[in-house]
Amino acid sequence: MTGSHTPQNGPLGRRGLLVGTAATALTLSTVSFANAAPGEDNGKGGGTDQADLTMTVRGTLPTGSPDFVYLPVEVPHGVREIAVSYTYEKTPVPAGTQGNALDIGIFDEGGTELGGRGFRGWSGGARAGFFIRADEATPGYVAGPVRAGTWTIALGPYTVAPEGLPYEVTITLRFGEPGTTSAPGYPPERAKGRGRAWYRGDCHLHSVHSDGKRTPAEIATAARAAGLDFINSSEHNTHTAHSAWQGLWGDDLLILTGEEITTRNGHVIALATDPGTFVDWRYRARDNRFGHYAKAVRRAGGLVVPAHPHATCIGCHWKFGFGEADAVEVWNGPYTPEDEIALAEWDNSLVAAVRASKPWVPAMGNSDAHREPDKVGLPQTVVLAEELSRDAIVAGIRSGHSYITESSAVSLSFGASGGRGGHAGIGERLRADADSPVTVRLEVTGAPGCTVHFVTDQGTLFTTALPESGSGTVEWHTTPAYAAYVRAEVRHPSTVPGLPGAPAALTNPVFLEG
Repeated sequence: MTGSHTPQNGPLGRRGLLVGTAATALTLSTVSFANAAPGEDNGKGGGTDQADLTMTVRGTLPTGSPDFVYLPVEVPHGVREIAVSYTYEKTPVPAGTQGNALDIGIFDEGGTELGGRGFRGWSGGARAGFFIRADEATPGYVAGPVRAGTWTIALGPYTVAPEGLPYEVTITLRFGEPGTTSAPGYPPERAKGRGRAWYRGDCHLHSVHSDGKRTPAEIATAARAAGLDFINSSEHNTHTAHSAWQGLWGDDLLILTGEEITTRNGHVIALATDPGTFVDWRYRARDNRFGHYAKAVRRAGGLVVPAHPHATCIGCHWKFGFGEADAVEVWNGPYTPEDEIALAEWDNSLVAAVRASKPWVPAMGNSDAHREPDKVGLPQTVVLAEELSRDAIVAGIRSGHSYITESSAVSLSFGASGGRGGHAGIGERLRADADSPVTVRLEVTGAPGCTVHFVTDQGTLFTTALPESGSGTVEWHTTPAYAAYVRAEVRHPSTVPGLPGAPAALTNPVFLEG
């Protein structure tokens, strides 16, 4: 049976605009299949003669629409599968004017309240449709029984053209035996590794479970080719990839599970959370909810890492502040001026931290790779960890015992010595008298044509070129009174007048305490 359901009471068919502690949402009139007449059996029924039921909803969203528009659907008993497809008009607009973009996802009878108890999937704008049943679901959606009750299709008008956003949503219910849902298989929390060592990882990656084009298997292959020891699954607003890595981990590759929480006021990586953890994204900075969900990430054993904080894509610019951050992504994919701004802002935060004697936030870099030709492992964060395990990697990133490189070809050792025979490595503190001589030493391999810069709370105080081979040792002498911290940048020659060259490597600081 195919029917048409047109929202009433104007273009939005509104039942109420919900404004409260989360991003604004609006609920449309409910779609009910209760009085639908049966059509022809499609031959796919699982033990009943009930045919598929299909309803189509049409409407137009105006400019100024809320962040989320909810379409309730009454699902009767006996449904084996729910399938949803949608289209919308991509109205041509003048240059500089926002066009139409509409995201989609779904919640089951558990409801749409913040926290995601009813969450069953999100694909943003990456797919034109999805299905859910007990034994299988579209990537990005949670397989499981289609229980009777009110399900809710979540529409997210990301941008709306001045003429409005005409849309059409088609819902199909298929009846039959429900099938069974397999228990998810998650990656182990430890790999064999090399004991205490420097391990390379890429913690911002996308697969077919959100808007990426690579399968998990292709990502694992690319990670090994890039010389990585660990990766973190970080799909946009869904956790379904957590169980998609069966057979892909090994003694040489630790797979962590997380999420890229993609809000309208910036993106944040939930890094290395407990497998199966979903973190809600439906709030803005003004809603004062970010701290609550940052704590939820930590309760799940993960780290809170603002991603590409100065990216210019709509909704990407970070507006939540860095008070809840465990680390910050200052290098995202191929190096751009956006990364240079992020690096400078992070360095300013180091200055503020040392002068106020407050905790500092470490830096990291990730590829944010989605598809070819995006390179997995460009850049990569190199972490000093006691072993190749989830807990050890998390501890290394949180403490700032890490540096960032453009590839596995680049390696370095960085530290400071002085005082009474003391030594401090990356992310550590060297305690010495204020006027005591301190030697800062950097050893680099794999960076031909590059220049070394030592950056302190007073700015860049030392610069020298590496040997032509790209391998060498650089030393600089200072005191804690002159430099409260020192960090190293290894940079390629500049290719744009007025801008520094892209880095081959960046380190977290060594702190000098007088």
